[in-house]
Order: sequence, then structure tokens, then C-alpha cells
Amino acid sequence: MIKDSNYVIIKTAVPKKAADKVRQAMGQAGAGQQGNYINCSGSSSSIGRFTPKKGAKPAIGKIDEPEEVEEETIEMLCHKGKLKAVVMAIKKAHPYEEPPIDIIPRLEIGE
Repeated sequence: MIKDSNYVIIKTAVPKKAADKVRQAMGQAGAGQQGNYINCSGSSSSIGRFTPKKGAKPAIGKIDEPEEVEEETIEMLCHKGKLKAVVMAIKKAHPYEEPPIDIIPRLEIGE
């Protein structure tokens, strides 16, 4: 039997130098708990590309100039009941004015 899960995957991309800070904030807010384990995460290297427009306050780059940043994409399991706290923790720890945050639903297989 396949059913909706009480968990989601929460994912964000962050400049590599800030990845440990964001990952730690996510874990402290309750993401990354799986069974008897805490701070479980997966990550991959990525390149973030963006162009700040007028009105932006970029942490990296300049207005109207394309930018590329070496990033780490972090993924963690997160209980739906802790999701709001984890999103707030990402926003507080993340250096970007508008951090990318993806919330991906999960399915579970049961008997």
C-alpha cells in the first residue's frame, strides 16, 4: 500500500562557505531526523546563476550584472510539523536575500 507521508524533503542551495551554517540551522530546527539518527543530510555541488535587479540587496554580485556562485545543494528529511521552523531557520542562516527553498512531498510504502 502506498500512502502520503508525514515527511517531506526540504532542499536549499547555498554558497559553499555558508553550507555548514545552514545545514546546522536546519538540523537544530528539527530537519534531518530519521529513526535513531539526527542531522542526516545529503548534498551536491551546484552552480547558482542570477542577475540582481534594481531594488535587490544581493549578498553576492552587483545590480544588473549576471553572477555565478559555487553552491552546495542541501537536502534533508523533515516532518511536516517541523517544516515552518526549518524554513524560518534557513531564512535566518542563509546569506541570500531570497534563499531558494524547495519542499518535496514524499510517499511511503506500508503493508
